[in-house]
Amino acid sequence: MRRLFYLFLLPLFFSCSVSRDYNPNKKYSKEQLQQDYSLLRNILEKKHPSLYWYTSKDSMDYYFDEGYHAIQDSMTELQFGWKILAPVTATIHCGHTSFTMSKGWNHFIKNKIIPSFPLYLKVWKDSMMVVADLNDKDSLIRNGDFITAINGIKTADMIDYMFHFMVEDGYTENVNYIRLSSDFPYFHRNIFGLYKSYDVDYTDSNGVAKSVKIPYFTPPADSTKEEKKVKKRKIKITHREKMEGIRSLTYDSTFALMTVNGFSKGHLKTFFRRSFREMRKNKTRNLVIDIRANGGGDIIKSVSLTKFLRDTSFKIADSAYAKSNTLTPYTKHISAGFFNNIGLKFVTHKKKDGNYHFGYWERHTFKPKRKNHFQGNVYVLINGLTFSASSLFCSDLKGQKNIKLVGEETGGGWYGNSGIMIPNITLPNTKLRVRLPVFRLVQYQHIPEKGTGVMPDIYVGPDWRDVLNGVDTKMEVVKELTK
Repeated sequence: MRRLFYLFLLPLFFSCSVSRDYNPNKKYSKEQLQQDYSLLRNILEKKHPSLYWYTSKDSMDYYFDEGYHAIQDSMTELQFGWKILAPVTATIHCGHTSFTMSKGWNHFIKNKIIPSFPLYLKVWKDSMMVVADLNDKDSLIRNGDFITAINGIKTADMIDYMFHFMVEDGYTENVNYIRLSSDFPYFHRNIFGLYKSYDVDYTDSNGVAKSVKIPYFTPPADSTKEEKKVKKRKIKITHREKMEGIRSLTYDSTFALMTVNGFSKGHLKTFFRRSFREMRKNKTRNLVIDIRANGGGDIIKSVSLTKFLRDTSFKIADSAYAKSNTLTPYTKHISAGFFNNIGLKFVTHKKKDGNYHFGYWERHTFKPKRKNHFQGNVYVLINGLTFSASSLFCSDLKGQKNIKLVGEETGGGWYGNSGIMIPNITLPNTKLRVRLPVFRLVQYQHIPEKGTGVMPDIYVGPDWRDVLNGVDTKMEVVKELTK
């Protein structure tokens, strides 16, 4: 099926002028692309701790060879990234191993509006529901209509194929439904290419099957002027507003709502300490923690939140190890390579299994906070974007009587994941970047190796009516629970 779909790939073109410093249409020779690809394969085979965790070595060798032989001619950076690197990284089934475009590309594309498939879709299971149309004038397709095929490719087949270009931990596809839902035009354009028109089959709100040809979205002729205005118009955000965008504590009639959108920035330890002190003084009985947009970050900061909630002592890792205690001979191709090498030397120790173990995470036991420890009911909102350190947080809380995980399976692996130290590999010719997790972490709780995310205690999936009406289904369920 993969070979068949490549026939639909078309070159991406731009309506905007090319930057003087960067040319997105520059083509790299077959030899340059093969050099970048071979270097990437060597680094992954030598340094990636979980390359064969979900895909056997024989299968991984096959996919690597298939990707190499697919380089038949020169390609642009965009073509090489999506046609070659995306499918290969997806076969690893590691959510922390993904490719990103070069810094030059990101600088070039910033604030630019480019042609694309016009429909934004809410995607889940085998369904695609229209939620917005960039061609909003005189459109025959309405919000709430369900797409059944695009250019003759049925919805289920299209979703399945697009997942071959998207990374995930194990087999936790939930995160990719959310990614497609957030920007379907972006993924469709990069995976299938750009068409001037699309044949779309759909069913309307009355369940009537229809077909229509819709034009691609193209930015207005004066979009360049608008882009310049956007660049000049800087919105001032106060420090308080910035912090509240990362973490916040608010109160409803029956519960306190703590939103934590990441475990990296936001002076989190201070925020947690003040928040739980405040809730103790307010005699808060119900706490809702929303980590549906939490992609992870610093494990120590997730642990600091766990301490206020967990009743018993806990450990994070059964094992945490790297394949090597150095990034050489590839140091120059890896971000902060010199300093990462120093860190690896100091924090790892070689054991009999031949791996270099991060002993702190394997040995250390964390104790609950006594002061301001929360004793009430806790509801943790989760979904596919709950990833990495936030999945570890969920795993450490799951099973405690006063705590319920509400929502959908997390995107981060329950059994474990690869991360802790995640520098970028920069390929010397195309400057494309690929994230390289250095450590494999297996969780301390003995979870069967199924490749799933952390499962909710109370499942609450998408409701298409709520999506159309802007209703937060999961939050509404929690409101009823706290009553």
